[in-house]
Amino acid sequence: MSLAEITNGGITSSFLRSSELANDMPLDSDVFSVPPGYNAPQQVHITQGDMEGKGVIVSWTTPHEPGSNTVLYWADGKSKRKSRRAEGTVLRYKYINYTSGYIHHCIIAGLEFDTKYYYEVGIGRIPTRRFWFITPPKPGPDVPYTFGLIGDLGQTPDSNTTVDHYMSNPRNPKAMLFVGDLSYADAYPLGDNTRWDTWGRFTERLVAYQPAIWSAGNHDIDFLPQYVLLQCYYYYCLSYISFACWI
Repeated sequence: MSLAEITNGGITSSFLRSSELANDMPLDSDVFSVPPGYNAPQQVHITQGDMEGKGVIVSWTTPHEPGSNTVLYWADGKSKRKSRRAEGTVLRYKYINYTSGYIHHCIIAGLEFDTKYYYEVGIGRIPTRRFWFITPPKPGPDVPYTFGLIGDLGQTPDSNTTVDHYMSNPRNPKAMLFVGDLSYADAYPLGDNTRWDTWGRFTERLVAYQPAIWSAGNHDIDFLPQYVLLQCYYYYCLSYISFACWI
Protein backbone atom coordinates (compact mmCIF):
# COMPACT_ATOMS: atom_id res chain seq x y z
CA MET A 1 0.00 0.00 0.00
CA SER A 2 1.34 3.43 -0.86
CA LEU A 3 0.12 6.94 -0.38
CA ALA A 4 1.06 9.98 -2.43
CA GLU A 5 0.06 13.51 -1.69
CA ILE A 6 0.77 16.79 -3.46
CA THR A 7 1.53 19.75 -1.24
CA ASN A 8 2.14 23.39 -2.00
CA GLY A 9 4.23 25.52 0.29
CA GLY A 10 2.54 28.65 -1.00
CA ILE A 11 3.98 32.05 -1.79
CA THR A 12 5.39 34.06 1.09
CA SER A 13 6.45 37.12 -0.92
CA SER A 14 5.42 38.89 -4.12
CA PHE A 15 9.03 39.88 -4.76
CA LEU A 16 10.65 38.36 -7.85
CA ARG A 17 14.39 38.80 -8.34
CA SER A 18 15.46 39.76 -11.85
CA SER A 19 16.53 36.87 -14.06
CA GLU A 20 19.16 39.04 -15.76
CA LEU A 21 22.77 38.60 -14.70
CA ALA A 22 23.83 41.62 -12.63
CA ASN A 23 27.33 42.99 -12.20
CA ASP A 24 28.88 43.38 -8.77
CA MET A 25 28.42 46.71 -7.05
CA PRO A 26 31.49 48.98 -7.46
CA LEU A 27 34.04 49.11 -4.67
CA ASP A 28 33.01 52.65 -3.71
CA SER A 29 29.39 51.62 -3.03
CA ASP A 30 28.08 52.84 0.32
CA VAL A 31 27.29 49.27 1.43
CA PHE A 32 31.03 48.51 1.25
CA SER A 33 32.00 51.53 3.36
CA VAL A 34 34.74 51.07 5.94
CA PRO A 35 33.63 52.12 9.46
CA PRO A 36 35.10 55.46 10.58
CA GLY A 37 38.13 55.56 12.85
CA TYR A 38 41.58 54.06 12.65
CA ASN A 39 41.56 50.25 12.75
CA ALA A 40 37.83 50.17 13.49
CA PRO A 41 36.36 46.65 13.63
CA GLN A 42 34.53 45.66 10.45
CA GLN A 43 32.83 42.63 8.91
CA VAL A 44 31.25 41.85 12.29
CA HIS A 45 29.20 38.65 12.29
CA ILE A 46 27.94 36.13 14.83
CA THR A 47 27.44 32.37 14.81
CA GLN A 48 25.79 30.11 17.36
CA GLY A 49 28.52 28.98 19.73
CA ASP A 50 27.16 25.73 21.18
CA MET A 51 24.58 23.01 20.59
CA GLU A 52 22.15 24.35 23.17
CA GLY A 53 21.75 28.00 22.30
CA LYS A 54 23.55 29.59 25.25
CA GLY A 55 26.70 30.55 23.38
CA VAL A 56 27.59 32.89 20.53
CA ILE A 57 30.78 33.27 18.50
CA VAL A 58 31.51 36.91 17.67
CA SER A 59 33.86 37.47 14.71
CA TRP A 60 35.28 40.64 13.21
CA THR A 61 38.27 41.98 11.30
CA THR A 62 40.68 44.82 12.02
CA PRO A 63 42.59 46.08 8.97
CA HIS A 64 45.85 47.57 10.25
CA GLU A 65 46.83 45.88 13.51
CA PRO A 66 45.39 43.21 15.83
CA GLY A 67 43.88 45.60 18.34
CA SER A 68 41.79 44.24 21.20
CA ASN A 69 40.44 40.68 21.28
CA THR A 70 37.91 41.62 23.97
CA VAL A 71 34.12 41.57 23.63
CA LEU A 72 32.02 43.39 26.23
CA TYR A 73 28.45 42.14 26.59
CA TRP A 74 25.46 42.69 28.85
CA ALA A 75 21.77 41.80 28.93
CA ASP A 76 19.09 44.25 27.90
CA GLY A 77 17.83 46.15 30.93
CA LYS A 78 21.16 45.81 32.74
CA SER A 79 23.75 48.54 33.06
CA LYS A 80 26.80 48.47 30.82
CA ARG A 81 28.82 49.08 33.97
CA LYS A 82 27.98 45.49 34.91
CA SER A 83 29.05 44.12 31.54
CA ARG A 84 31.07 40.94 31.22
CA ARG A 85 34.20 40.35 29.17
CA ALA A 86 35.16 37.54 26.85
CA GLU A 87 38.59 37.18 25.26
CA GLY A 88 39.09 35.85 21.75
CA THR A 89 41.84 34.86 19.35
CA VAL A 90 43.23 36.48 16.22
CA LEU A 91 44.71 35.12 12.99
CA ARG A 92 45.77 36.24 9.52
CA TYR A 93 46.18 34.36 6.27
CA LYS A 94 47.97 34.86 2.97
CA TYR A 95 46.55 33.66 -0.32
CA ILE A 96 48.53 34.17 -3.53
CA ASN A 97 48.92 37.99 -3.70
CA TYR A 98 46.51 38.81 -0.86
CA THR A 99 47.16 39.26 2.87
CA SER A 100 44.12 39.40 5.10
CA GLY A 101 43.40 41.77 7.91
CA TYR A 102 43.42 40.52 11.49
CA ILE A 103 40.49 38.12 11.91
CA HIS A 104 39.11 37.83 15.45
CA HIS A 105 36.91 35.09 16.91
CA CYS A 106 35.53 35.27 20.46
CA ILE A 107 33.17 32.83 22.20
CA ILE A 108 30.58 34.20 24.62
CA ALA A 109 29.25 31.39 26.81
CA GLY A 110 26.74 30.94 29.63
CA LEU A 111 24.04 33.18 28.17
CA GLU A 112 20.39 33.08 29.18
CA PHE A 113 17.76 31.77 26.78
CA ASP A 114 15.45 34.14 24.91
CA THR A 115 17.34 37.23 26.04
CA LYS A 116 18.55 40.29 24.19
CA TYR A 117 22.23 41.09 24.66
CA TYR A 118 24.27 44.08 23.62
CA TYR A 119 27.91 43.61 22.72
CA GLU A 120 30.81 45.86 21.83
CA VAL A 121 34.03 45.24 19.89
CA GLY A 122 37.01 47.51 19.41
CA ILE A 123 37.54 47.91 23.14
CA GLY A 124 40.14 50.54 23.96
CA ARG A 125 39.39 52.53 20.81
CA ILE A 126 37.13 55.53 20.37
CA PRO A 127 34.55 54.87 19.20
CA THR A 128 33.85 51.24 19.94
CA ARG A 129 31.20 49.51 17.83
CA ARG A 130 28.01 48.23 19.45
CA PHE A 131 25.58 45.59 18.20
CA TRP A 132 22.98 43.26 19.72
CA PHE A 133 21.49 39.79 19.34
CA ILE A 134 18.71 37.69 20.87
CA THR A 135 19.43 34.18 22.11
CA PRO A 136 17.08 31.36 21.07
CA PRO A 137 14.37 30.07 23.42
CA LYS A 138 15.01 27.09 25.65
CA PRO A 139 14.85 23.91 23.54
CA GLY A 140 11.65 21.90 23.73
CA PRO A 141 9.40 19.71 21.56
CA ASP A 142 7.00 22.50 20.59
CA VAL A 143 9.11 25.66 20.82
CA PRO A 144 8.70 27.89 17.73
CA TYR A 145 11.83 29.38 16.21
CA THR A 146 11.92 31.12 12.84
CA PHE A 147 15.02 31.17 10.68
CA GLY A 148 15.63 32.38 7.14
CA LEU A 149 17.39 30.93 4.11
CA ILE A 150 19.56 32.73 1.58
CA GLY A 151 21.62 31.13 -1.16
CA ASP A 152 23.76 32.46 -4.01
CA LEU A 153 23.76 35.94 -2.47
CA GLY A 154 26.78 37.59 -4.07
CA GLN A 155 27.28 41.36 -3.95
CA THR A 156 25.28 42.83 -6.81
CA PRO A 157 22.45 45.39 -6.63
CA ASP A 158 20.09 42.40 -6.60
CA SER A 159 21.98 41.05 -3.59
CA ASN A 160 21.39 44.34 -1.81
CA THR A 161 17.67 44.11 -2.56
CA THR A 162 17.59 40.53 -1.27
CA VAL A 163 19.11 41.55 2.07
CA ASP A 164 16.69 44.49 2.37
CA HIS A 165 13.70 42.20 1.71
CA TYR A 166 14.95 39.66 4.24
CA MET A 167 15.40 42.29 6.94
CA SER A 168 11.92 43.72 6.36
CA ASN A 169 10.20 40.32 6.41
CA PRO A 170 7.24 40.51 8.83
CA ARG A 171 7.92 36.95 9.98
CA ASN A 172 11.02 38.38 11.68
CA PRO A 173 13.43 35.43 11.41
CA LYS A 174 15.83 35.03 14.32
CA ALA A 175 18.69 33.20 12.59
CA MET A 176 20.03 32.86 9.07
CA LEU A 177 21.09 29.79 7.11
CA PHE A 178 23.39 30.67 4.21
CA VAL A 179 23.19 27.67 1.90
CA GLY A 180 26.36 28.37 -0.05
CA ASP A 181 27.85 30.60 -2.75
CA LEU A 182 28.37 33.65 -0.59
CA SER A 183 30.68 36.31 -2.01
CA TYR A 184 31.40 35.06 -5.55
CA ALA A 185 34.98 36.26 -5.12
CA ASP A 186 36.01 33.37 -7.34
CA ALA A 187 34.74 35.33 -10.35
CA TYR A 188 37.83 37.56 -10.10
CA PRO A 189 41.43 36.80 -11.12
CA LEU A 190 43.19 34.75 -8.43
CA GLY A 191 39.93 34.62 -6.48
CA ASP A 192 40.42 38.24 -5.38
CA ASN A 193 39.95 37.98 -1.61
CA THR A 194 39.29 41.71 -1.23
CA ARG A 195 35.83 40.73 -2.45
CA TRP A 196 35.43 38.69 0.73
CA ASP A 197 36.16 41.90 2.64
CA THR A 198 33.55 43.89 0.72
CA TRP A 199 31.02 41.09 1.18
CA GLY A 200 31.69 41.00 4.91
CA ARG A 201 31.04 44.73 5.22
CA PHE A 202 27.98 44.47 2.98
CA THR A 203 26.31 41.74 5.06
CA GLU A 204 27.29 43.14 8.47
CA ARG A 205 23.96 44.92 8.86
CA LEU A 206 22.32 41.49 8.96
CA VAL A 207 24.79 38.99 10.39
CA ALA A 208 26.04 41.19 13.25
CA TYR A 209 22.54 41.00 14.74
CA GLN A 210 21.47 37.40 14.26
CA PRO A 211 23.49 34.18 14.20
CA ALA A 212 24.33 32.75 10.81
CA ILE A 213 24.88 29.12 9.91
CA TRP A 214 27.28 28.84 6.99
CA SER A 215 27.54 26.26 4.23
CA ALA A 216 30.24 26.32 1.55
CA GLY A 217 29.15 26.20 -2.08
CA ASN A 218 31.23 25.59 -5.17
CA HIS A 219 31.82 29.33 -5.59
CA ASP A 220 33.32 29.50 -2.09
CA ILE A 221 36.19 27.17 -3.02
CA ASP A 222 39.16 28.83 -4.71
CA PHE A 223 40.22 26.48 -7.48
CA LEU A 224 43.47 27.57 -9.12
CA PRO A 225 44.88 24.54 -10.94
CA GLN A 226 47.98 26.42 -12.03
CA TYR A 227 49.18 26.29 -8.40
CA VAL A 228 48.34 22.66 -7.64
CA LEU A 229 51.48 21.08 -9.06
CA LEU A 230 53.70 23.60 -7.33
CA GLN A 231 52.27 23.03 -3.86
CA CYS A 232 49.91 20.08 -3.99
CA TYR A 233 49.47 19.43 -0.27
CA TYR A 234 49.75 23.06 0.73
CA TYR A 235 47.21 24.06 -1.89
CA TYR A 236 44.79 21.43 -0.64
CA CYS A 237 44.97 22.94 2.84
CA LEU A 238 44.29 26.41 1.45
CA SER A 239 41.72 25.55 -1.20
CA TYR A 240 38.93 27.18 0.84
CA ILE A 241 40.99 29.20 3.32
CA SER A 242 39.31 32.52 2.53
CA PHE A 243 35.95 31.03 3.48
CA ALA A 244 37.16 28.97 6.45
CA CYS A 245 39.20 31.73 8.11
CA TRP A 246 36.53 34.40 7.70
CA ILE A 247 33.84 32.15 9.15
